Amino acid sequence: MFVWLLPAAGLLGVFGQLQQRGLWPWWLYVGVAVLGCASCVPSRRRWPHVAAVVAALACGWAWAGLQGGVRLADRLPHALEGVDLVVTGLVASLPQRTPGGLRMRFEPEGATHEGRPVRLPRAVLLSWYSARWPGSGADDSASDASRPASDAPELPRAGQRWRLSVRLKQPHGLQNPQGFDYELWLFEQGLGATGYVRTGKGAARAALLDERAGSLLQQGRQRVRDAIERQVPDARLAGVLAALVVGDQASIAQEDWEVFRVTGVAHLMAISGLHVTLFAWLAVQALGRAWRCWPAGLLRVPAPVAARWGGLAAATAYALFAGWGLPAQRTICMLAAAQLIAASGRRWPWPLVLLWSAVPVTLFDPWALLQPGFWLSFAAVGLLLATGDAGRPLAPPPAGARLALALRAVRRWAAGGVRTQLVATVGLAPLTLLFFRQLSVVGLVANLLAIPCVTLLVTPLALLGVLWPPLWTAAGWVLGELCEVLAVMAQWPGAVWSTAAVPGWVSAAGLAGACVLVLPLPWQLRLLGLPMLAPLLWPAVVRPATGAFEVIALDVGQGGAVVVRTARHTLLYDTGPSYSSESDAGERVLLPVLQALGDRQPDRLVLSHQDTDHVGGALAVLDAHPDVQVSSSIDAAHPLRQRVARHTPCHAGQSWRWDGVRFDVLHPASDQAAPPLRPNQVSCVLKVSNGRHSALLAGDIERGEEARLVSQAGTALAADLLLAPHHGSKTSSTSDFLDAVRPSVAVFQAGYRNRFGHPAPSVLARYQVRGIALVTSPACGAYRWTAGRGECERDLRRRYWHHRMPDPSDGGD
Repeated sequence: MFVWLLPAAGLLGVFGQLQQRGLWPWWLYVGVAVLGCASCVPSRRRWPHVAAVVAALACGWAWAGLQGGVRLADRLPHALEGVDLVVTGLVASLPQRTPGGLRMRFEPEGATHEGRPVRLPRAVLLSWYSARWPGSGADDSASDASRPASDAPELPRAGQRWRLSVRLKQPHGLQNPQGFDYELWLFEQGLGATGYVRTGKGAARAALLDERAGSLLQQGRQRVRDAIERQVPDARLAGVLAALVVGDQASIAQEDWEVFRVTGVAHLMAISGLHVTLFAWLAVQALGRAWRCWPAGLLRVPAPVAARWGGLAAATAYALFAGWGLPAQRTICMLAAAQLIAASGRRWPWPLVLLWSAVPVTLFDPWALLQPGFWLSFAAVGLLLATGDAGRPLAPPPAGARLALALRAVRRWAAGGVRTQLVATVGLAPLTLLFFRQLSVVGLVANLLAIPCVTLLVTPLALLGVLWPPLWTAAGWVLGELCEVLAVMAQWPGAVWSTAAVPGWVSAAGLAGACVLVLPLPWQLRLLGLPMLAPLLWPAVVRPATGAFEVIALDVGQGGAVVVRTARHTLLYDTGPSYSSESDAGERVLLPVLQALGDRQPDRLVLSHQDTDHVGGALAVLDAHPDVQVSSSIDAAHPLRQRVARHTPCHAGQSWRWDGVRFDVLHPASDQAAPPLRPNQVSCVLKVSNGRHSALLAGDIERGEEARLVSQAGTALAADLLLAPHHGSKTSSTSDFLDAVRPSVAVFQAGYRNRFGHPAPSVLARYQVRGIALVTSPACGAYRWTAGRGECERDLRRRYWHHRMPDPSDGGD
């Protein structure tokens, strides 16, 4: 029992520390570890096992806390945010092409600010914008339009040393219900800041200092990726091959990722534990055969031992060449732990081997316990081992066997493959739904086709192409045919099953039900797994009671997007900005939030006006819900209007009721025509009320529109919650308007360190003097308001790696 409890206690200690909202001082973690270990001394006779478990728990907690402290200490100081820095350092990763330029991991070696040396994090994430590089285009919709186009002489490459002029900021990401934790990803990657390269007026000219300053490994990866792009003319296929060979997942086009996601084969199209394990297995087979041909070596080391250690070394080399990503690191740790256990002569059951294999993973990367890939990898191996589907090779037919025997063996092998995939699909479904809230219905069929194709043909050809490049052409052809089939399957009706977010106990019950279904048990017992899975597949959706409503002001950066929910209806007010030609708030924020809430079809979409920071995500919403009713003040000639099937111009006097909640449009007046007025002047202003509480969504109206509303609506403007006009700009939120609305809470949707300075300090002062509570998106994340009470997503999800903003009452933005 002791050998089970020791690693479990250590992992539990690590996981417990990851739930901390703030870090302790380092000496407290050291004290916890010392006290835990000291507990073993007086208990060495009576309770040695209990004391050892306590020590493991304490050491796991302390180790994770100390690791977190080291990472936090490496973050960019607040005083260096947004200032011009001249930095010399290495391009430490393969540059990733983006619509406006590229993005790269950069490791500073030295930096100065106004001629004085400053300390920067060991690694930062830099964007470099240029329309002159191949595959890039000017990105006018980027969140920081002040960034000038670059005149860089050449495309940066991994391993080069550059001198750059940059502006940095502390790691900061969007925080929305059930949304991706970008700040955790940056923290786990060891990136202490993000920023962009300045090459315009007043910036030092970018200079390449050394072509081969970095490691030979990074330079080799760069050369291989370049060679793949030269050999394979189709850029999309070349991107997938680059992901398989050198781990450059960013080379895969967004539309291809969507196809792979819908068909459930995304795990095959990048360096993952499957690829590393397959490579290790192939290396073991090859080295075992070669070792048996060396008599002198056999006298010193048995062939199986030499093959296993050689396979581990080969897999490690492959993982390093593929970029040493976190999935590859986890797999190498698992393989190394399993090899050490086997070398020790112990015959442990497979659950114990998996448990001890997780220890070195968390030793090097405590935050792996929060990553879906960690749990999916271990769960997949555990399920296959539990059901007897792992390591069951196809036995070749005996010499001279008849054709019927050979065909029977092939059928058994094929049936085993189908069963293995079925076990993995059913067994991993609860975890997949828990982490991603969707399940590929066509994934079983797609994987039965894609797994042998990718693992037996595409990946080997892609790897051998490093030695003989024409093989990349063959791999690209096979991959192209596979992608065409997958694209067709992705269009099948009901290809993906999506669900709302569920409580933890529902996921636990679903996981247990899946295990019951796939374990080798009598079928009568297996049927018990079905009712355990039902709440996970068809979860209950929590909505406001009849007569009540809730408002969710989403965190979309510099832009506006609000969800209003009643008992049976959902309204969207604006859709946020467009981040690039390949990404917008509709796709990244709105649709995932609606899915997490269980809102499959919004009932109405109100677009306040046509500025891109309010309608940038509208196309994604309309593509997903083409029949949604749209109300807007957008001009009829605007391209967005051509995509709307059901449109109604919004004007004052319109109203409707949903489930006991009243919706009133207060602006613009029906006699106001869009041209020649600016979009802000015709913003749709919407009031939501139920007789007890009310919310006013003000769009981007400015002083003139506010004065008109005060004179025409009067007391009808009064509301408990105010979505601050124009993000808190100096041209809005006049004193008369605030006195007429008299809100208890004002929400400012703005981007972190946005170039407009929203919300303006003078505007904040007008709110503060009236005792109005202030909520800003960068400090709060998404703000959820129900029945006069609100809560911030950042407060609900707070962990020590999350960025902390100054209080707006202290003048922070």
